[in-house]
Amino acid sequence: MQHHQSKAKLLAATIKVVRTKGYNATRIEDVCAEAGLTKGSFFHHFKSKDDLALAALEHWKASSGELFANAPYHIATDPLDRVLAYIDFRKTILTGELPEFTCFAGTMVQETYATYPTLRAACESSICGHAKTLEADIEEAMRKYEVTEAVTAASLARHTQCVIQGAFILAKAMGSAAVALESIDHLRRYFTLLFRAPKKRRSARDQRKARPRSA
Repeated sequence: MQHHQSKAKLLAATIKVVRTKGYNATRIEDVCAEAGLTKGSFFHHFKSKDDLALAALEHWKASSGELFANAPYHIATDPLDRVLAYIDFRKTILTGELPEFTCFAGTMVQETYATYPTLRAACESSICGHAKTLEADIEEAMRKYEVTEAVTAASLARHTQCVIQGAFILAKAMGSAAVALESIDHLRRYFTLLFRAPKKRRSARDQRKARPRSA
């Protein structure tokens, strides 16, 4: 039990410290201090800082996956309502200080994409894997609302993460969650316009066709 607890403490500490300081600035000593453990305990579980980072990414992926799997946005019966509720849910979890709500995988990949291929791939798996969980609802909404624009469910799902990850970066740059909340609001408007507009356009065309022609 103690063995499991010390490893869990190191993983949680890694996520907190990296979200605060960035990956390159994070030292093993920083993680151990945050976890309240010794370096001996660290090396009992992990071979290196990179080994710890990979384990922390898997832990992040599992814990965040559980959070979203149990989130209330799945309840809605209409697929578009589920997608919009997902976007609304992203707003509700932007609370606390910046390191408490920004993405661990997104923070990691900004520093490691060109220098640590294994870490980059793990970050991609986390971010894109989460995007993939949205595809079924988006695809169902596209069928129901007859969206025929040059988009796919996969590309729209990835777009949500582009906006959210970019929102995190701007929040860090400006030192406030307000800009991230604003960006997510714009994302919601985009989805609403994309999915509602096709029926409105068809309705307008149908009305024109129904008008009697002048003699």
